[in-house]
Amino acid sequence: MNSEVSILFYIKRAKINVNGVCPIYTRVTINSKRFEFSTNKFISPDKWSTEGAKVKGNSEDARSINNQLDIIKNQIMDAEKRLYKKEILVNSENLRNELFGIKQRERLLIPIFTEHNRKIKELVGSEYAPGTLERYETSLKHTKDFLQWKYKVSDIDIEKIDHAFITEYEFYLRTERKCANNTAVKYIKNFHKIINICLANGWLNKDPFANYKAKVKEVTREFLTEKEIQSLMEKEFVSERLALVRDIFVFSCFTGLAYIDVKQLTPDNIVLGIDGDKWINKNRQKTDTNSKIPLLPTAKYIMDKYENHPASKNKGNILPILSNQKMNAYLKEIATVCGINKELTFHIARHTFATTVTLSNGVPIETVSKMLGHTNLKTTQHYAKILDKKISEDMQILKAKFNANIQNQSKPINY
Repeated sequence: MNSEVSILFYIKRAKINVNGVCPIYTRVTINSKRFEFSTNKFISPDKWSTEGAKVKGNSEDARSINNQLDIIKNQIMDAEKRLYKKEILVNSENLRNELFGIKQRERLLIPIFTEHNRKIKELVGSEYAPGTLERYETSLKHTKDFLQWKYKVSDIDIEKIDHAFITEYEFYLRTERKCANNTAVKYIKNFHKIINICLANGWLNKDPFANYKAKVKEVTREFLTEKEIQSLMEKEFVSERLALVRDIFVFSCFTGLAYIDVKQLTPDNIVLGIDGDKWINKNRQKTDTNSKIPLLPTAKYIMDKYENHPASKNKGNILPILSNQKMNAYLKEIATVCGINKELTFHIARHTFATTVTLSNGVPIETVSKMLGHTNLKTTQHYAKILDKKISEDMQILKAKFNANIQNQSKPINY
C-alpha cells in the first residue's frame, strides 16, 4: 500500500448548527494534495476527541458513529487497492473518482494532436519553420489513417494507447505507407511528442514508449566532387533558365546555404567581416542559428552577376531564385547535360560545401560547423565520415611523423 495516503476525521466547528452539533468530515491527503467530504454525521464539540479523531466514550451513539468512520476508512483503503489493481496512478483525483464512482472524462487522441498543431501554426515564423508544421500535419494524417486501418475508428481514448499500439503504428508506416526506416522513426518521434504532452498533463499513468526503441540509420549524404563542380561551372548553357539555376546552385556550393536561406538572402545580410571582406551574416530559417560565412570569390562573382537582375531588384533579394520544386526539376536536367550520374537536388549543394569545398581543403570541422549553422558538432561530423580523401591525407601526415621518428632513432621502434 501507498504510505503517503493519510485519512483524517475532524469536526468543522465553524459549521455548528442551532442544535449545537458540528458535522464530521473526512480529509484524505496524498502527496500533499487532498480532498474532503462530509460523513453526514454530527456530534457535539465536547464529545469529540481531536487527538483520537473519533467520538469520546462508549455510549451506543459513540460506538455507532465510530463504526461508521471505520467503514468509511475501509472504503477509502479498498478504493486505493482497486486503483493499484487497475494499474492506475494513486493520486487525490483518481482516488476520489474511484471512491465515489465518478467516471473520468475520456480524453481522445485526435483533439489533443490537433490542438498541438494549432499552437505550432500560431508560432510559425517566430519559433517554428513552416516545414515543422507541415511535418506534424502529415503525422496527424498518418495517425488518423492508421486508426481507420487498424481499429476502424476515427479516434481513440489515450488510455488505450500502449506498447502494442506503438509497434503496430510503426509497422503500418513501414508497410502500408512504404516509409523508409528514418522516415518512419521521425513520424513515430512526432507522435511521441503528443504522448509526452499527455504524460506531462497527468492524463496518462503509464508511458507506452517505455520499452520502445527505434534507431535512425545513418544515411550517406551525396555531394559533388571537385571535377563535377568544375564540369558544372564550365558548361555553356544555351538556355538562360538552366544557366540561372546552375549559378544559384554553385553559389550554394560555395556558401553552404540551404534553399530557403538563399531565397531569403537580402543586401542587409551582406556585411563587412573581421578581415574587411564581405561576409554573409544570416540566421538559418530551420534552426534560427546564426551563420557567418566569408564570401569566396566564386560566390561573390555570382552575387555580383545578378545584382541588377529585375527579379532580384523587385523582391529586394540577392539572387532571382525559382521555387524549390522548379530548381530541383531543372537540376536533374543539368546533371544529365553535364554527365553527372547523381540525383542532383539543391540540398546537395550544402553537402558539397561541407565536404568538397571546406573539409577536404583542410578547414577545421569546428569552423565548418559554425558556418553551416549547426547546433551540434555531431551533425557536421557526418560529413567528415564520408571523406576518404580526408582520411587518406590525415593518415599520410601520421605516417610521415612515424617515419621521421624511426629515422631519428638508432634502432627501429616496434609499434
